[in-house]
Amino acid sequence: MLMRTDPFREFDRLTQQVFGTQGTWSRPAAMPMDAYRSGDEFVVHFDLPGIDPDAIELDVERNVLTVKAERRPIERGDGVEMQVAERPLGVFSRQLFLGDALDADRIAARYEQGVLTLRIPVAERAKPRRIAVDHSSPEPKQINAN
Repeated sequence: MLMRTDPFREFDRLTQQVFGTQGTWSRPAAMPMDAYRSGDEFVVHFDLPGIDPDAIELDVERNVLTVKAERRPIERGDGVEMQVAERPLGVFSRQLFLGDALDADRIAARYEQGVLTLRIPVAERAKPRRIAVDHSSPEPKQINAN
């Protein structure tokens, strides 16, 4: 088996193990994400490979969306000796500040192939709209300078 060794990755992994810098509920690790607007909704993708869907929590409070997930160790049984352990375990978290232009009451979430996708619609009150200008006047008025 051919393995490439990256001394910096090994040092980082060792530091995480020794100092406990993996995510905990009080100090969660960050999760990578992409966000973009598509028509009348914002779409956010979070990479959460290997996470049980039941271990994902979504909360909205005062226009702050909090995403938390926990990757638990896999039961390997007795007599198993790990050779390589690079996959981070623990708690991951991310907060997004939702502006008033988004409808936080209609967020849709889907978890598929290790990616959590959120669809956040733009609020009706924030969508562009045309305002009619009233231009009818009964009769023109004359303005005197006196």
